[in-house]
Amino acid sequence: MLDAVVVGAGPNGLVAANLLADAGWSVEVLEAQSRPGGAVRSDRGVHPDYVSDVFSAFYPLAAASPVIQRMDLHAEGLRWAHAPSALAHPLPDGRCAVLERSTEATAKGLDAFAEGDGAAWTRMCGTWDRISTQLLDALFTPFPPLKAGAGLARRLRGPAGLPLVRSLVLPARRLGEEEFRGEAGRLLLAGNALHADLAPEAAGSGGFGWLLCMLGQQYGFPVPVGGAGSLSAALVRRLERRGGTVRCGQPVREVVVRDGRAVGVRTQSGEAIPVRRGVLADVSAPDLYGGLVDERHLPRRLLDSMRRFQWDFSTFKIDWALSGPIPWTAGAAAGAGTVHLSDGVDEMTRFAAQLAQGQVPDRPFTLLGQMTTADVSRSPLGTESAWAYTHVPQTVTGDAGADDITGAWDEREQEAMADRVERHVERYAPGFRSLVRARRILAPPTLQAMDANLHGGAINGGTANLHQQLVFRPVPGTGRPETPVRGLYLASASAHPGGGVHGACGANAARAALRSTAATTHVLTSAQRLLSGRLRIERPQG
Repeated sequence: MLDAVVVGAGPNGLVAANLLADAGWSVEVLEAQSRPGGAVRSDRGVHPDYVSDVFSAFYPLAAASPVIQRMDLHAEGLRWAHAPSALAHPLPDGRCAVLERSTEATAKGLDAFAEGDGAAWTRMCGTWDRISTQLLDALFTPFPPLKAGAGLARRLRGPAGLPLVRSLVLPARRLGEEEFRGEAGRLLLAGNALHADLAPEAAGSGGFGWLLCMLGQQYGFPVPVGGAGSLSAALVRRLERRGGTVRCGQPVREVVVRDGRAVGVRTQSGEAIPVRRGVLADVSAPDLYGGLVDERHLPRRLLDSMRRFQWDFSTFKIDWALSGPIPWTAGAAAGAGTVHLSDGVDEMTRFAAQLAQGQVPDRPFTLLGQMTTADVSRSPLGTESAWAYTHVPQTVTGDAGADDITGAWDEREQEAMADRVERHVERYAPGFRSLVRARRILAPPTLQAMDANLHGGAINGGTANLHQQLVFRPVPGTGRPETPVRGLYLASASAHPGGGVHGACGANAARAALRSTAATTHVLTSAQRLLSGRLRIERPQG
């Protein structure tokens, strides 16, 4: 009998399985898809000469994550590559905000927009340098982060502490206006906040934008050499070397619960897999509670709260095989791995407002990846493997554009939306469309079909807004991987700390399972010793 089963071979599931195997547990990972990796996969599905990252692509959180760092995936063959610049936000007039690989270079670029903004950026980086170790430890541990939080609190003592906390909960628009006179710094903050579903006016979007900016400044926006799948392959190799196994094409139908405890799982084929110690679920919270776990095993309050669970925005993605580099009007964008496309913070606000109203945006804020710029192995010399995604509503009520997109996402609507995104790119790079050798469209239903955790194309396991973070994730009163079912742990991005490829959700679940087992073992051992002592005392003498 196995010690544990992990449901889902995404990065969180693979991290969890590795940590259990490190502790000597026998563990098996069951994956519904034909390949491991979840949303960390790559292929040659666009063009045989081009490697395309199917879902996620750039990994500043993985590079910064203490969880990933401690796994020494370099020993498993993982290599990171970087574009010359981490991120760029070009404007139609040829100016460009650039997140460079050094503080000094970024500051110099911001000063070109407004004198003094470079000094403001340098002050922000100084704050990051002072608290980053404690902040990352607190971010990547279960809530509340007692030890790491205490260290962070010590760093925040003094007159600068409360103003910093205030800055972290500010909307990105307000933080940008307070810190920068010019557009560049404001664009970097607001654009990075929109990597999640955080509008420029959302509380906490300033802190999230600042966090991604600082991660990019310190760690860059690295990519795995050879494709995103190289990261997943390294995690699988590490697990298998420690005796763990991964079985693909094995969707799980049910978590088996007896007397309030998870005792195994049952697959779609009917195979029953019992476990001694635990089940760790790298699945979304809505798919776990009332899905894999029958409602009769769950408290009514949890089920009621789950009905209020909010997904993040849907995602619409396009992959391209390009015959040459993208011809940016703003030349500084050519060296960036990640590019943001929007005319300014006001246009980002307009985009977010359209999403909030259920409308498909007419001028979609676009994140674009230049993968060959970051990793030369991705396509032939002189070409570019590229992708772009934008957000669309989970439920479409109308189209702010002229294509009458309804959210059915049939072939006509997919082609119309892809053309809309390409026309948007063309505004910043005239001639872009003439370079398209092949393209692949991944609409929200396609993304979900390829990874069930990407509900409607949601990529963060639930909204990143403050009302569903920390102790409110996935529902109020939780914030930890333990569930109401003993021996069952939530190990997906629906758990704290949420979306992103950092492995912390899986690591937190694994540690909770190990702690629970250790506590149970200690109690049993103590009871056995006590019982043994009583038996010796009560044994007749002579």
